[in-house]
Amino acid sequence: MDLQIAAVLLPLLGWAVHGSVLAHRLASARRDPLTGLHTRAGWTARAEHCIRRHPSAVVLLVDLDHFKTLNDTHGHAAGDAALVATADRLRAWCGRSGTAGRLGGDEFVAVVRDLAAVDLDALIAALHRPLPHNGVSLPLAASVGVCRVTELPVPLLTDALAAADAAMYATKGRGRRGFRASR
Repeated sequence: MDLQIAAVLLPLLGWAVHGSVLAHRLASARRDPLTGLHTRAGWTARAEHCIRRHPSAVVLLVDLDHFKTLNDTHGHAAGDAALVATADRLRAWCGRSGTAGRLGGDEFVAVVRDLAAVDLDALIAALHRPLPHNGVSLPLAASVGVCRVTELPVPLLTDALAAADAAMYATKGRGRRGFRASR
């Protein structure tokens, strides 16, 4: 190979490899390492895009019930298994109609284009299905708050999350099973 060509190609190859490594790191930073769901930053970007494009979008906030008790009783591996199962069930429910994310701890979020396109009762049933783990059936339960973006004066994700959060806490106050819509 001509020395002059090598002198030009070598730095270009280095920059290409460097760019690829940075792109991989950025993508990894936007995914939760345990569940594979989007982190807050990755999910927020997708949720805002969904809300802009789909006026009938719905934001959900999901919080596992009695997670600390499950962790303390069955161990952290069981808690991790519960988080992974919840993430898988939420991801499957969203399908191609939305995007799921993990905010942290035992708190998850989702945005779907239209609640009519998905079965909310099926999600609640899935989130309450026991999880087989090391020969034991782990009880799983979750409270879900729902906010229809059309109910907001201005369709902002921050307001939708606040309304879904309030609805989720109202669900916890009712005995922690099922879901509650905002307002």
